[in-house]
Amino acid sequence: LTIMGDAGMEPNISPPDNTSQQDSLFSMMDVFLISLITGLFTYWFFFRKKKEEIPDLPKIQSVAAPVRDSSFIEKMKKTGRNIVVFYGSQTGTAEEFANRLSKDAHRYGLRGMAADPEEYDLSDLSRLSEIDKSLAVFCMATYGEGDPTDNAQDFYDWLQEADTDLSGLRFAVFGLGNKTYEHFNAMGKYVDKRLEELGAQRIFELGLGDDDGNLEEDFITWREQFWPAVCEHFGVEATGEESSIRQYELVVHTDVNMNKVYTGEMGRLKSYENQKPPFDAKNPFLAQVTENRKLNKGGERHLMHLELDISNSKIRYESGDHVAVYPANDSSLVNQIGEILGTDLDTIMSLNNLDEESNKKHPFPCPTSYRTALTYYLDITNPPRTNVLYELAQYATDAGEQERLRKMASSAAEGKALYLSWVVEARRNILAILQDIPSLRPPIDHLCELLPRLQARYYSIASSSKVHPNAIHICAVTVEYETKTGRVNKGVATNWLKNKVPDENRSNSLVPMYVRKSQFRLPFKPSTPVIMIGPGTGIAPFVGFIQERAWLKQQGKEVGETVLYYGCRREHEDYLYREELARFHQEGVLTQLNVAFSRDQAEKVYVQHLLKKNKEHIWKLVNEGNAHIYVCGDARNMARDVQNTFYEIVAEFGNMSQPQAVDYVKKLMTKGRYSLDVWS
Repeated sequence: LTIMGDAGMEPNISPPDNTSQQDSLFSMMDVFLISLITGLFTYWFFFRKKKEEIPDLPKIQSVAAPVRDSSFIEKMKKTGRNIVVFYGSQTGTAEEFANRLSKDAHRYGLRGMAADPEEYDLSDLSRLSEIDKSLAVFCMATYGEGDPTDNAQDFYDWLQEADTDLSGLRFAVFGLGNKTYEHFNAMGKYVDKRLEELGAQRIFELGLGDDDGNLEEDFITWREQFWPAVCEHFGVEATGEESSIRQYELVVHTDVNMNKVYTGEMGRLKSYENQKPPFDAKNPFLAQVTENRKLNKGGERHLMHLELDISNSKIRYESGDHVAVYPANDSSLVNQIGEILGTDLDTIMSLNNLDEESNKKHPFPCPTSYRTALTYYLDITNPPRTNVLYELAQYATDAGEQERLRKMASSAAEGKALYLSWVVEARRNILAILQDIPSLRPPIDHLCELLPRLQARYYSIASSSKVHPNAIHICAVTVEYETKTGRVNKGVATNWLKNKVPDENRSNSLVPMYVRKSQFRLPFKPSTPVIMIGPGTGIAPFVGFIQERAWLKQQGKEVGETVLYYGCRREHEDYLYREELARFHQEGVLTQLNVAFSRDQAEKVYVQHLLKKNKEHIWKLVNEGNAHIYVCGDARNMARDVQNTFYEIVAEFGNMSQPQAVDYVKKLMTKGRYSLDVWS
């Protein structure tokens, strides 16, 4: 009011009735404001109470629990371990080696644990020194062209970016690689070098296993020198305990709900009956085979083209990706193992880890039957490794046979030679060993514990998703050969796929599969020329590449030169996709089709001979056209010969020395212009 009075001193004074109206208006606003404030305060008060209640439920925040679980340090402290063996594994071998090393530890008064780097926070390596006599071992496989395995990708990324001080860490590395590949043991070498750069102390030299030679022997040789180095470093001695230690205990289920029993699923129970995306290694999609035809017109081999229906799966793929399929073992082999061991294969059982703290509760999905385990989960066709022979030896009742098994499992030169000739070179699988050592009759549950897991098989996809969005095509050759013992060994996956026929009832036409992404990619610009070299089934990804280039052309895109170098034995025997390639060539999509028939003349002709014949054109495409080169197929001979041919072409037409030419080709690889999709 005083203010109003002050205002009323101004010349234009409002009439008295106006002032009374304002007073009335103000009192109404006051009521409105007070009501609004009261309402907001009440709302805030109750809302605030609800928020305050959250801290009263701290135990509900169990989200924090996995963070603690992800600390391998806490786990080691809790369980009294001092050695952790991490594995980067694509096919299970590195994991198997890691398990063997962790089991070895007890012989030296130490305790070990095998660990998947994907499940833990590896930045905790800096804290390992908190544990007395601690050591980190890394069994690292190299996948593809020098890449980390899927489960070691995060660890690799962390190593590249880490600036952590690892000066308290003691470590050793064993790498698993294959000398036929360009980047032999790249991952093992990188981990070894990088850990040292970060200040860690190497207590034993890097081991380099070569799967093209004898990986098992390489591992044993490294291992027998590794443990004495550990003993010397920590001042411990071997306890002399060489006894077999079971990792799992058998539980036989006599009264079990069959809906709770695994029947071949890789992860979730009943996942094959109730399919849910996304589909991956632990949750494969059951694709129906819609086509399975023989590609070759003659010869002893069986080359086939299969088409898998991926409709409604939400699976996406690119040309050059790989399809992984989970095969099943031959039922006759499974039955013979059951008969020789006198076992009811339909017994429902579980193998439970005796180490309750282990993340791996079972060696394979349990509960299940022995039949299911031997059919879908265990590798019964590859020669068993020495640790399996060592563990099984105790069950041989004949002293001579027991000694023979122990000798093959030993690190003595004579034992290694015997293992190499009698097991590896003779390609004796577990059934053949049981047949040839009559007194060896182990309990089937211990055998199931020891056998490695049956792995998925990878195939280069032979189709383009632009043309076949709902199908994945496979091109494969069935593997079948006679061993030195006169037995006929068959490839697990290819013979299983051979028998997958289109079936309206779907019963015999389903293939568990998923897609693995690859770096084998067409150039970003369709106008970039491509040179594709793929003899035999190495043509698979190029069928997809050519389909895609044809599709791009149909879309009105400018497509560069598309050149194919293909090879087979005989023109009228195993010329794969002959009609399709001829059509693409006729339509101008395939600008050059060069085919080498190795056995149609006295002198063998291979793809590298045709490359030399067209060397001037090749150099022009690479040097002037910035062409991308792709090689698919056999790593041991073909890929190496092709690469040497490119060295020669570059040296000749680029006026370079041999070392300069090699460097030029390596730079093409680094830039992604020389890509390999090879196998040995």
